[in-house]
Amino acid sequence: MRTDLSGQRAVVTAGAGGLGLVIANTLRREGADVYVCDVVPEAVHSLPDGIFGSVVDVADPEAVDAWLVPIVSDGVDILVNNAGIAGPTAPIEDITTDDWQRCLRVDLDAMFFTARRVIPPMKAAGKGVIINLSSTAGFLGMPHRSPYVAAKFAVVGLTKTMAMELGPHGIRVNAIAPGSINGERMDRVIAAHAKSDGITEEHVRRMYTLGVSMASFVESDEIADMILYLTSDHARSISGQLLAVDGHTETLYPRGFSD
Repeated sequence: MRTDLSGQRAVVTAGAGGLGLVIANTLRREGADVYVCDVVPEAVHSLPDGIFGSVVDVADPEAVDAWLVPIVSDGVDILVNNAGIAGPTAPIEDITTDDWQRCLRVDLDAMFFTARRVIPPMKAAGKGVIINLSSTAGFLGMPHRSPYVAAKFAVVGLTKTMAMELGPHGIRVNAIAPGSINGERMDRVIAAHAKSDGITEEHVRRMYTLGVSMASFVESDEIADMILYLTSDHARSISGQLLAVDGHTETLYPRGFSD
């Protein structure tokens, strides 16, 4: 499968670490010029050659504008809205307004802040690819994760609406729903879940595995490979879709499970 991205310009939010860095490295490997932002200065300053980084809080629309406007002035071909936070793990009545709003600001609003800046140059070029990161929680729901789930459900609606608006301009928009991704972020989610429910982290990890048909977690490069496919001409007629890379999640909360 040919996935040459030579001469293309890609933007990846939260692209200096974790899944975002794997995505950025994958796009760069295929020839794209890659521009990333992140809130961790040390990660931004240690990016590999060929990936251009800036310290940006995507929840701040003015900061997003200051970062993107100079980049998109020379055109942009790919936007990957990867930035996201887990948000609080607690019953709805125990979630503070600040925690609720911060989660939606990062996980949903930031996609609007970035999209509205890259869309005009994409329209002018008559082409482009936008990929939004949702979650399996974005079509299944999950107890004690209400702001995160609400944001990820909304990402799907935003994606489909953007695909409708932008399709006539040659711009494709899709969402990806990763399953449980091996790594530090998932470890933190599991620890928060265990604390909230008063059970062990091993119990939570087994619950999550039990809820997947393939009984396994996924790796970051599997998500990056799907993104690479969606940016290629092989996916030229794929738009408005939610594509799960998860081993088929049956449930995120198997209530009948016990040690």
